[in-house]
Amino acid sequence: MSPTTSDLERLRIKREDAAPKPGAPSPFDSGAPPRRVASGSSAGLWIGLVVVLLAALGAWAVFGSRPPEVKTASAEVEGGAAAGGASAIMANGYVVARTKASVAAKIAGRLAYLGVSEGSRVKQGEVIARIEGADIAASVDVARANENQAHAEYVQSQSDLTRAIALQERGVISAVDLENARTKTAALEAAYRSASAQKRLAEATLENTNVRAPFDGTVLRKDAEVGEIVSPSSAGGALSRTAIVTMADLGTLEVEVDVNEAYIARVTGGQPARITLDAYPDTSFAGKVRQVVPTADRQKATVLVKVAIEDKDPRILPEMGARVDFVPAGQSAAQAAVPRRVYVPKAALVGADRVWIVADGKAKLQTVTAGAQDGARVEIKSGLGGDETVIVSPPSGLKDGAAVRVAKP
Repeated sequence: MSPTTSDLERLRIKREDAAPKPGAPSPFDSGAPPRRVASGSSAGLWIGLVVVLLAALGAWAVFGSRPPEVKTASAEVEGGAAAGGASAIMANGYVVARTKASVAAKIAGRLAYLGVSEGSRVKQGEVIARIEGADIAASVDVARANENQAHAEYVQSQSDLTRAIALQERGVISAVDLENARTKTAALEAAYRSASAQKRLAEATLENTNVRAPFDGTVLRKDAEVGEIVSPSSAGGALSRTAIVTMADLGTLEVEVDVNEAYIARVTGGQPARITLDAYPDTSFAGKVRQVVPTADRQKATVLVKVAIEDKDPRILPEMGARVDFVPAGQSAAQAAVPRRVYVPKAALVGADRVWIVADGKAKLQTVTAGAQDGARVEIKSGLGGDETVIVSPPSGLKDGAAVRVAKP
């Protein structure tokens, strides 16, 4: 059955010609009348665009602000006592001398002589410096002369007293004259003793111009030069030096480290340890816990531990940085003597001297000193302690302090 004309008229969509502006070219080159989109279709298009935009914003809010996911690996430790696992304790500190002194003069004056320099070895009592003392030496001469004069007068009074006693026994002089002679002798004896004391005081003051070594040791530093004014700390001034040299007994070197108070119960007196100096990372020295200081630092939550160095080596110098690996129970000192090395995956190294580590859910850029490569690993000579988690193949654009998500293995 064929559709009638009235049926086709009902299905036709009425269109309105868009009248162009006067003088404006027609938008239709073909000359066909312009078409106008139905209002219902336009509204649906706008609603669709809004829905897509809201969906995109929601996806960005949910997924765009999430921290980036990173792949991590733990730093590997080989050798040393700290390679023993969770039972190992490691602490950093410095080499110090148990016997150390800043040597100063006992009197103030100008430094006239300095007989030592850095590295000089001295014996106890050796004169290492001298203060100008010409005036003091002259006072010693005066004191000695006064003592000699007082001594002569005292000796003479003793002779006079002896004669007075003999004359009084024969009745030549009175008892009063004898008593006067005895009084004069006693006074001159006291004067003689006083002159002797003055002489000893002048001699002691002259001796104080000599600065002597208080113990056998090595001069670490010169704190004053010839011509400078030096004085004891109690009498120092703005233009004077209080110390002349700083010396130490290098035979008493030890390492002082701060151990976290949470682990101090596992450190005992006499416990063996291995000491590694920052200057010689490939060499370790035998040590032993000498003292656990019986007090804690409340600000750092640490306890000071002093570790004696048993391997005497001239390379060990005061104030060197050192790491102490306390040998845990059940591990021999020979095992701990193996040099401690820290390795990370080669893909974790950024450039030549940096790695990303994860701490408290945030990325931190750490500067390190890289060593030789061992296959897919690279040795880290300094900058890492061995208990860090490093980011492998860090993503570009990662910022220091940014939050990250650790990928599940």
